[in-house]
Order: sequence, then C-alpha cells, then structure tokens
Amino acid sequence: MQPVKIVSVNIGEPQDIRLGKHHSLSGIDKKAVTGPVQVGTLGLEGDHILSKKHHGGPDQAVYLYSLEDYDAFAEKLGGVPVPGTFGENLTVSGLESATVRIGTRLTIGEGEGAVVLEITAPRIPCATFAAHIGDAGFVKVFRQMRRPGLYARVLHAGVVKTGDLLTVQPGDETAPTLGEQFELFYDPNPSRSELERSLAAPIAIRSRTDYLERLGRLPA
Repeated sequence: MQPVKIVSVNIGEPQDIRLGKHHSLSGIDKKAVTGPVQVGTLGLEGDHILSKKHHGGPDQAVYLYSLEDYDAFAEKLGGVPVPGTFGENLTVSGLESATVRIGTRLTIGEGEGAVVLEITAPRIPCATFAAHIGDAGFVKVFRQMRRPGLYARVLHAGVVKTGDLLTVQPGDETAPTLGEQFELFYDPNPSRSELERSLAAPIAIRSRTDYLERLGRLPA
C-alpha cells in the first residue's frame, strides 16, 4: 500500500454561489494554501463554514478527499479536478474513501504535536455543492459515483502542511465503511440491524440523530 500523504491544504473564504435559482453564501470554494495551518476541534484556522446547520461542527470539523477518488471524476468533468474543488480541507493521496471504516484514525505528524483525526461520516451532496461545480445535476452524479470523501472529528489539535504523511489506524472491523454509510443515507427502508450497526460506531451527530429517528419509526 502506498503511503498516505497530504498533497494540498485548502481553506475557503465566503463566496456567493449561484446557479439558476440557487443562491447561497458558502465557504465551499476552497483554495490551496502554503505553509503550516493550525487544526483545532472546529477545523482549519482561516476556513469558513457558513451553513452550520448542515456542515461543520466538532463531528465534521475536517473534510478530506483523495486523488484516487478525484481520478474517477475525470471523464464526468472533462479532466481531473484540482485540489479543493469538492470543498475538502485536506486533499490526500493513497486512500479511496468508500473503503474506509467509521472510526478509522488518521495521525498526521509524530509525537505530542501530531494531529489525530477520527473518521465519522461520508459527504452527502447538496444543491450548493452542485452550484459550486456549475452543474445542477451534479448531486445525482456524485451519488452515482459512490466516492463520498471523508468527514472527521479532531481528537488532537495541531498543525498540518502539504507533504505531511498520515498514519492510518483502521477502525473496528465491525463498523460500517463510508460507502455503506453513504448507501444507508439513501436507503428508504433500512433494516434495524443496519441502523443499530451504524449507531454502535462513532458516527457524526447529524447521522446519529437521523438514524435514531429512523430506528424509532420501525415496528417493534
């Protein structure tokens, strides 16, 4: 397995995102930055998250996307997207997001100053994402590609920079993968066992709230 490393660190300034009737102020338009960037429990210093009902927070503080996942979009988008295109904070190489399990830990750096991330959720595409790409149908495309990227909480704050290597500590083998979590979100009739399996893992609070509500609607 090739080393996992950061190929780009990206932060977003507030921008007007418009496409057709859709209009929103968002920090999804993330650009690569040089030099070290502080990572805290709410994400990267200087990054902007404006729709806080659906994005950000301690359980989805950092979003990662991989070159391997980007490569799969080359035909759909007329070329491989540049780092930051999908609104990720960290563009990495050496991972394919759908195969990573909830609870997997990524350690960036070494010693007491290392940043430790814990994977919590897949990315669910929204209208702002589609507007940012410039394609109203991109939500459907992203759904079909099944390469959701990785949301993470920050277990240990510190500094990251381009070129840093990541040590991957796999999650519990009984935990769902991000690909499975992605599919579960869209499943109109999830089973009790699927929901309970997800709830037993360290998923993001938004997912946990959703799955508890769906579990409560199932017949006893």
